[in-house]
Amino acid sequence: MSGDTDYTRPLLLGYILKHLLMTDGELADLKDQLEEFAKAEGFAMGTIYVDETDTTPAAFQALIEAVNRYEVTTVVLPSRLHFDALAVTHDVRNTFERATGTRVVIASDTP
Repeated sequence: MSGDTDYTRPLLLGYILKHLLMTDGELADLKDQLEEFAKAEGFAMGTIYVDETDTTPAAFQALIEAVNRYEVTTVVLPSRLHFDALAVTHDVRNTFERATGTRVVIASDTP
């Protein structure tokens, strides 16, 4: 039963703000980076929410709903900029962590 191992690891959700990227290839590379981070850190990679330029912050709002629905304890970003670019007036990461009780980790911060 190879699928059982995914259910024994904690669920990790991801978030990417697409307009920070240049190409679809870069988006695919970032998704791979987040999946590798999940594997290396012992998580089961769940949905990676991607906000498109014309729909921001729809994916961010969906991420919050999923965190609350599935009681996720950790969310991964490719870099802090993916939250910072959402708002210039406040610290989205700290607000998100306080509101959801979820820890936000940065994939690029780990070797």
